[in-house]
Amino acid sequence: MIAINTLTSIAAPLDISNIDTDQIIPKQFLKRIERTGYGEFLFFDWRRIQEGPDTGKPDPSFALNAPEYAGAKILIAGKNFGCGSSREHAAWALTDFGFLAVIAPSFADIFFSNAGKNGMILVRLSEEDVNLLTHRSQTNPKHTITINLEAQTVTDDQGFSGTFEIDPFRKYCLLNGLDDIGLTLRHEAELDAFESKHDAAFWSAPRVTA
Repeated sequence: MIAINTLTSIAAPLDISNIDTDQIIPKQFLKRIERTGYGEFLFFDWRRIQEGPDTGKPDPSFALNAPEYAGAKILIAGKNFGCGSSREHAAWALTDFGFLAVIAPSFADIFFSNAGKNGMILVRLSEEDVNLLTHRSQTNPKHTITINLEAQTVTDDQGFSGTFEIDPFRKYCLLNGLDDIGLTLRHEAELDAFESKHDAAFWSAPRVTA
């Protein structure tokens, strides 16, 4: 994971509520054994034309296919983002595509946890604020949003300012770029010492033979 404090980026607007994890990453792509490479299949059923002679080609009407939003690190979505199954692949697909933050009125609980563990900032704002930011990004693709994790603020280049709540532990992990493995490795020296002590005690103990 990379450490994140201040993130400034254009935002891709996806004005849809109840986006479930099967839309974020359809089930047919869950057979991969790696945690990378899922970005190609993010929102696959929406990003690709599903019927007709152009089946499989990018759908030009879908926001994430618009060249104006290429490179956006912030996604703005409707309420209850990430509902559905608990697949962690949804978070992998978003981060692999390049998103480091999602702004929405609400998130499904399991997705919220998975995303945080995979280095994403999830920002809850009121529906009114989310609608405002969505509209500004839709009408002006150069609309720039700044998320300050340390201060827990969201601002934009048109004077918007808002605050959001985040669990202190998750905030600490994001600020320091720590996933579950990274948290454990902070105690590497103590773990090595314990293992050496355990091995010494085990091998020095008398053996009982039949």
